[in-house]
Amino acid sequence: MTLSDSQRILIAVRRLVRLLRLYDRAAQSGLGLSAAQLFVLYELGKTPALSLGALAERTHTDQSSVSVVVTRLVEAGLVERQRAQDDARRLVLTLTRAGRAALQKAPPVAQEQLLEIVGSLPAAERKRFADAFTHIVDEMGGGPAPMLFEDNGESKENSHKNERTRPRTRRNQ
Repeated sequence: MTLSDSQRILIAVRRLVRLLRLYDRAAQSGLGLSAAQLFVLYELGKTPALSLGALAERTHTDQSSVSVVVTRLVEAGLVERQRAQDDARRLVLTLTRAGRAALQKAPPVAQEQLLEIVGSLPAAERKRFADAFTHIVDEMGGGPAPMLFEDNGESKENSHKNERTRPRTRRNQ
């Protein structure tokens, strides 16, 4: 049986979502962290001290989304906020000893693998993919995106009441 392009895309999206859930579960069961928290730890592990803005850039998300994740990591004792050595007015984020230990035991980071794979595509193909995928998500009504598997404090019931994140159907288009 030959699959249509549409069928292949739907199957690929299902497979990707499944893989991302499996990565999230591995982080949860192995470390008690979400995939987003693990991604933040990984990025903080690359550089001794990062500002929240620099961390948001590295995680390809907005500051408010990454701030929620950082707060949870600070509360768990894995990250600490410190004054920058070169400018006491600026706060930087660093891994604690426990954060470094967690990172040593961590499973692979899904987002990092995804970025590496997409980054390895030829530039023109990467742009076509980004344009097409963004168009699909926009048409479905995708609003602002928190980090993977982070709800940014919204309850599951409330997140569907928000028009910006409500999936579009033929009725509400």
